[in-house]
Order: sequence, then C-alpha cells, then structure tokens
Amino acid sequence: MTDPAEGTTASATGSPAGLDLDRLRGHLARHRPDLAAGPLRAELIAGGRSNLTYLVRAGGQELVLRRPPLGHVLATAHDMTREFRVISALAPTAVPVPRAVLLCPDADVLGAPFYLMERVTGEVLRDRARTDQLTAEQRYGLVMAMMDTLAALHAVEPAAVGLADFGRPEGYLARQVRRWAAQLDRSRSRPLPGIDELRDRLAATAPEGANAGRVVHGDYRLDNLLATVDPVAVTAVLDWEMATLGDPLADLGLLLTYWEVLGDRDGADGNPVADGLGPRAGFPGGAELIERYAARSDVDVGPLHWHVALGCFKLAVICEGIHYRHTLGQTLGAGFGTIGDMVAPLVDHGLTAAREA
Repeated sequence: MTDPAEGTTASATGSPAGLDLDRLRGHLARHRPDLAAGPLRAELIAGGRSNLTYLVRAGGQELVLRRPPLGHVLATAHDMTREFRVISALAPTAVPVPRAVLLCPDADVLGAPFYLMERVTGEVLRDRARTDQLTAEQRYGLVMAMMDTLAALHAVEPAAVGLADFGRPEGYLARQVRRWAAQLDRSRSRPLPGIDELRDRLAATAPEGANAGRVVHGDYRLDNLLATVDPVAVTAVLDWEMATLGDPLADLGLLLTYWEVLGDRDGADGNPVADGLGPRAGFPGGAELIERYAARSDVDVGPLHWHVALGCFKLAVICEGIHYRHTLGQTLGAGFGTIGDMVAPLVDHGLTAAREA
C-alpha cells in the first residue's frame, strides 16, 4: 500500500505480474458486479518484501488488492483470510484500518487467495529520500502517533470485536519460537552460523507472557503504516498477515529490532527493507518510543531483551525466506538482492540480547 509512484511491474498483456485482470474481472462480475463495470486496471505497488500489493482501479473506485508472493510460500505466513478478518473486526475501534471490501479464499481465481480493501489517503515512509525531508517536529509527531496507535491496538478487547477465538494466548511466546524455527527449516538453502543457537536459547528461556491475550499485529513498524505529515497522523495500519492473540511485548520487541538493529545499518551494507527509520535517520530512540507506549497503555513493559531476541530471530527467518525466493527467481520488484545480507547481523544481535535476557 505504498505510493504507486514508487514503481510498477507489468506483463506484456497489461496485467501486472501475479494478477490476471481477466480472471479478476470474472470474479468481480460474480461477486461484486458494481466493481466489474467499466475499465479495470491494476499496477504492482513497489516496496513490499512479503505479500504482493496492487493498486486496482475498478468500478470508478481505487482499491488495493493483496495476495501472497509467487512460488515458495511459508506455511501460515501469508494468510489473506486472517488479514481480512482482523481489519473487518477492527473497523469500529480506535485503530485506523482500511475498509474491507471483498475476500476471495479460492486459490483457483488468481493462483492464491486474495482480498480487496479501500485505498486510504496517506503514504508509507520507508526510505531516506522521503524521511530526510521531514522536520524534527514531524519526525517526533510521527513516532508518537505510531506508539499511540499501537497502544490503542493492544487496548482492544478481543471478544468485543469478535476476535475471542483469533488465537491461543496461552504459550504464545514459546509457540512463536517453534513456529519460526519451522519456517526456518523450510527456507534453509545455505549455512547460517549462530541461528540454531539463537533458536535454542529462545526456546529454553521463553517467558510466561503475563500480558497475553491482546490483539498483536505481528509486524508493527512505521513503514507498515499509512501516515500524513501535514497534519501528522496515522491514517491506516497495514499488513496484518501475522496478527493474532498474544503478548504485546512481542510487538514492542520486533519494533525495537527494526528501529535500533536494522535502523542502525547504513551505507554499502545498509538496510534494503527500510533505510529511513530509526535514530540514524533522525528519529527519537527506542527508549523514548517505549516510554510513550507505557504512558498510553496498561501493559506492563518490563525488560525487553528476550523479546528483542525473538524479534531478531523472527526477522532473520523472514529475510532468509525472501532471500530463498529471490534465488529461485520468485520475487517481484527491486531491492531483494541484498536482503540475505541482513540475516547474519540479526542473528548476532539476537544472540547478544538473548544472553542479556
């Protein structure tokens, strides 16, 4: 859901790679004929590193279509039904989400399940070319709004929005370690020194999770939000594929991983995911983010070393999965060639955090 001006990839037939417009039109004609009337156009929105996201113009509306990546897909890591359900449930809450429009769980239509949602005003702030233009006041306001929005998410009562059965809070953190260990085994294509030690340390020291039972996003960070800078506001939280019921400290640990581990990478060995975030890019440090969250939330924010270690392990596995798909020629867009270089520093930092925990 980034700015379409970032770039597109299209086939010779006019359909973007991974999206057959004729088959989409046929599905819309059966289920949303109002969207099948008139021209149907689509373009791949560049910037995403996991699921594929397209801007679709249909029935006089601008919509966004989400589908899993091509080829090698990690089990449970690209769940369109899950995304659609959670944004539908959160619509009446204080958490800003796009309006859900249509879910298609049938993989026969486009080769994978997909869903449509409204296009929301705002932009994804991801790289230095954009964030270097922000004033100090805008940077501060954006990260405070980011943390306020996360606190609002964690304050949602799952049963009140129909999400009481959205996950299994008991044992969530230990289960996260097992889940990402299994995903790692499905993506192994080269030696990864230290990653098995990190996995074992996490498995042996998983905390109970006193805050369990909250709705967690699973991949919360500034560049998974749509935002405006004049005025400063978060207009939508995106990319809910890993949302569940669990421990909100996992969201904080992963956010700190993006913010202070990847956010500290620059130059030739920089961060191909989002190089315009974190203290190096002029934003407040992680401690200030956590302080803001704690002031807006009833969640007990204790030591976060273990949760940062989990964030490093999880992100290392995700990067390795994307690297593996890239080696198979199954990624679309630019910026994938160096993503595998991020795995080793994530493992190293995760081991340091795990030892501190």
